[in-house]
Amino acid sequence: MPYKEREIEKKYYSIGEVAEMFKVAASLIRYWEGEFDIIRPKKDKKGNRRYTKDDIQKIRYVYHLVKEKGYTLQGAQEVIATGKKQGFDKVAAVQKLQEIKDFLINLKHELQHKSQP
Repeated sequence: MPYKEREIEKKYYSIGEVAEMFKVAASLIRYWEGEFDIIRPKKDKKGNRRYTKDDIQKIRYVYHLVKEKGYTLQGAQEVIATGKKQGFDKVAAVQKLQEIKDFLINLKHELQHKSQP
């Protein structure tokens, strides 16, 4: 079996890349920055936002509350203020489980493909 290199993980992501991950407009990500104190990306000398994996997890939590659970911005802010750590951990765990599931499905497909004559 040929050695498959592990994909190099990026340290920082642009706002466009983050918006693409969530399939939303970059303007929504910028708007959420103003509404949610937990979203604070670093900015480079030019003022471009640079998001870390931790920033993306926080955006994923906001996205989960607002887009998937249907909270208003104020409602999401209250959830974050009262139970920030618990909810954040749950969303992170679900995301990790989804990544594992995707990996296993891909592995299954690869094994099926290799076993066919």
